[in-house]
Amino acid sequence: MITKRIIPCLDVRDGRVVKGVNFEGIRDVSSPVDLARYYSEAGADELVFYDITASAEGRRLFTDILTRVAHEIFIPLSVGGGINTVDDFDRVLKCGADKVSVNSGAIKNPALVTEAALKYGDQCVVLSADIKRVDGMFMVFAKGGRENTGMEAISWIKRCVENGAGEVVVNSIDTDGVKEGFDLEMLQAVCDAVDVPVIASGGAGCIGDFTTLFKRIPKVSAGLAASIFHFGEVAISDLKKELAAEGIPMRVL
Repeated sequence: MITKRIIPCLDVRDGRVVKGVNFEGIRDVSSPVDLARYYSEAGADELVFYDITASAEGRRLFTDILTRVAHEIFIPLSVGGGINTVDDFDRVLKCGADKVSVNSGAIKNPALVTEAALKYGDQCVVLSADIKRVDGMFMVFAKGGRENTGMEAISWIKRCVENGAGEVVVNSIDTDGVKEGFDLEMLQAVCDAVDVPVIASGGAGCIGDFTTLFKRIPKVSAGLAASIFHFGEVAISDLKKELAAEGIPMRVL
């Protein structure tokens, strides 16, 4: 059985890791380099690095900090923010990323997913979808959750996977930072629609939320979180031991 992954997320703004609630109320947390090193040593299976204002500010991702982060860790690194062209993929991969996450760039140019997958392989292309309920429908948002694209999320995700996305990160804006559990309804809908790995993001508040996630939706490949790891509320080693004890396959140090 394939082991489930535990993935901390570094939301980076102006060179610092930050965190908010429902994509708002951002507050400073720490240095991305220091946190990356800590998570690599603490047993994380992968690390996600998002330059969260790159798309909204219309600029390219900051590569100096990314390069320093990549040099500090020995686990797979997925990177996103301001990825709009195949050249952006190339630049980020050369900084040390293993996978590249695309959101607003794919919304502006859906062909980007296909172009990148053909050049670097499906396993390198991650679709990061920021989703929020609007009038009872799952809608795709762009620019760090600031802009409703008017696109229904499940059909959009299916289209991107058909075009070559090898993994999907489901970011629930409704549950982001709320710490009351993952958005199981949203995640089930995505898992029912695609056959690539799905990463759950948004809502983790305790170890039990991960247990519920993996038991209720076995197709989910990984749980991603920020606040509970950043602020020491849950230790990754404790989380993985508890999940393993519950019969959920884990890589335990």
